Amino acid sequence: MQDIHAGNADAISASQWRQIVNSALDTAIISIDRSGRVTSWNAGATRILGWSEPEMLGQTLERIFPAGASQLEREIADAVDHGRGGGEESWRLRKDGSQFWAAGELTPITEQGEIVGFVKVLRDRTQQRAAELAVREDRRALEILNRAGASLGRETDLQRLVQTVTDAGVELTGAQFGAFFYNVLNERGESYMLYTLSGVPAEAFAKFPMPRNTKVFAPTFNGEGIVRSDDITQDARYGQNEPHKGMPEGHLPVRSYLAVPVIGRDGRVLGGLFFGHAAVGVFTERSERGMAGLAAEAAVAIDNVHLARAAQQEIAERTRAQEALRNLNANLERTIAERTEQLRATEEMVRQAQKMEAVGQLTGGVAHDFNNILQVIVGNLDVVRRLVPADAGRVQRSVEQALNGARQAASLTQRLLAFSRRQPLDPKPTDVNSLVGGMADLLNRSLGETIAVETVRGAGLWKIEVDPNALESAILNLAVNARDAMPHGGRLTIETVNAYIDEAYAISHAEVAPGQYVLICISDTGMGMDAETLKRAFEPFFTTKPVGQGTGLGLSQVYGFVKQSGGHVKIYSEVGQGTTVKIYLPRFEAASSESDAAPAMPIPEGTSQETVLVVEDEAAVRAYSVDALRDLGYCVLEAADGPSALRLLETAGPVDLLFTDVVLPGGMTGAQLAAQVQALRPGIKVLFTTGYARNAIFHHGRLDKGVQLITKPFSYADLASKVRDVLDGLSRSPERFGRTTD
Repeated sequence: MQDIHAGNADAISASQWRQIVNSALDTAIISIDRSGRVTSWNAGATRILGWSEPEMLGQTLERIFPAGASQLEREIADAVDHGRGGGEESWRLRKDGSQFWAAGELTPITEQGEIVGFVKVLRDRTQQRAAELAVREDRRALEILNRAGASLGRETDLQRLVQTVTDAGVELTGAQFGAFFYNVLNERGESYMLYTLSGVPAEAFAKFPMPRNTKVFAPTFNGEGIVRSDDITQDARYGQNEPHKGMPEGHLPVRSYLAVPVIGRDGRVLGGLFFGHAAVGVFTERSERGMAGLAAEAAVAIDNVHLARAAQQEIAERTRAQEALRNLNANLERTIAERTEQLRATEEMVRQAQKMEAVGQLTGGVAHDFNNILQVIVGNLDVVRRLVPADAGRVQRSVEQALNGARQAASLTQRLLAFSRRQPLDPKPTDVNSLVGGMADLLNRSLGETIAVETVRGAGLWKIEVDPNALESAILNLAVNARDAMPHGGRLTIETVNAYIDEAYAISHAEVAPGQYVLICISDTGMGMDAETLKRAFEPFFTTKPVGQGTGLGLSQVYGFVKQSGGHVKIYSEVGQGTTVKIYLPRFEAASSESDAAPAMPIPEGTSQETVLVVEDEAAVRAYSVDALRDLGYCVLEAADGPSALRLLETAGPVDLLFTDVVLPGGMTGAQLAAQVQALRPGIKVLFTTGYARNAIFHHGRLDKGVQLITKPFSYADLASKVRDVLDGLSRSPERFGRTTD
């Protein structure tokens, strides 16, 4: 390049100019001739655009413009006419084909008044533009949130409120459409789901059912957090539920997916916001942050609407209570005396029930020992019956009569356990609404006039199979607990409704089976429980009451009853917010008649190549079990306790089955022995036996998964069938051998 200031003493040389230009690494400085061909190309141009100077010298500069030669020609024309061209910011192209946002202008080079070329100066403004756009987008999101927040703060109608939230969410995220599914209670207290739509007419979803709690929807309805997917059809959870097709036919196309739970101040999921777009990768982290803020505002607004409604109901309830109190003033003294006497009688009844629960702790051990004795009697009578000739009529009759007596004794043992609430007394199909309605007067008399009792009975409630007396006792127990938690008065609400426990909930609660249940919900407005108390609430003998005022068996009795009935129980409580106990009891499905006796099955036998290790501390029971198994053809080893069994295994050959009592002496239970034996002999089968179901192989009232059990007293045929089934990997009726979970 020639000296621009030739003749000036202070002018710089071409080499100095070149050095200055190349030192500007963050700026592309390019000179071109009148036709647009490059005459110089600095190091900054190489860094920003990618082409080297040798690649560009003599080449037209049009390649850096997305519009090509036409855009270069416009800039040259502007520079000639106005002294500068291309001053606006716009997109430019790099050598690799990528685009960047640039600010640049084209300035003429003149000699003696004539334009001989141009200088193009470019600066990469991509990062600055992105930052500016981010600030602009954040400002826009803030305006949307402020506008929505102001509207939500004034809104008292729930439907309009959630519509406002849905509309704001679509605007905030750029979604094609959005929906808000939320739960409400009708005037009868029944829960049902509604929804709002934005971006599409309501007819677009009219033919589709409410969303099920599938693997895609479950995180939102369970309140697990925000779910954002660039392409939901590629998500591993997509299409995992029946009929394994994902979205139903006719559904709006969804690729980009954003779902946000709306969680109230008490931790309950109030609803879920769902947004979709047919394109991929629409929703960003900014969308997620904005929706988190909007969901928080929505939760506060919805909670406030609920609180306002609750306050109105509270005022109405107080008004009714005051009117009722005025009506009672005329005979208040007599009414108080009657209710005090009724309350005293009810409290005595509850105290007696608690005493019976404490007695129940002792009956388990008694039942265990008694069942061991019965096992010896039944087992040996069974042996006599098999050995006595069939034509010995009198002896056979005597044995049968003795067996009948032993069976009656076993029945008495089971009744003793039932009496102590270790199993249902008399389960039968029960209408819970009728039962709760029949208890209304008893509850009112038991709790006193300072406690308002409200029952909300669900329509079309399913029947359950349960002991109605035990269920009444459980409800009364919970009601009395609620009364004690409301020393200054309050409200007790009993609600019934059909419910469904889905797979997602069952997975997180191992003792719960998914399916249809009847839900009985008992809520109070009392003092509530802290986290530590809530954790131990079901523990036997745990109580927060002063010494002498409670045994700590009320909730543990409810827990045991529900578990023995195949149900599930859950407590929700916060200090100062009251307590809710939810009891789930399985729906009763009428079974086919079983009046016809099952056909007699042949007794399965073993072989001498199959070895059974019998571990039983009661010598007589062990002797019967060993003799019976040998009669069946098995090779039998025996031990009186766990340590002896382990020592025996050190020298024994192959063993196929460990048959052990659950309760053993020597500091090792049957469950602990089984664990050690299976560690020493992988693949060995295990069969437990017990005369008492409350022991180490049960967790929360249910057998551990895979555990096999035969209860005492068992017959020769029962033992033969169960041992054969365990060895063969089969499972027979749990009513015959005790509950199993294969």
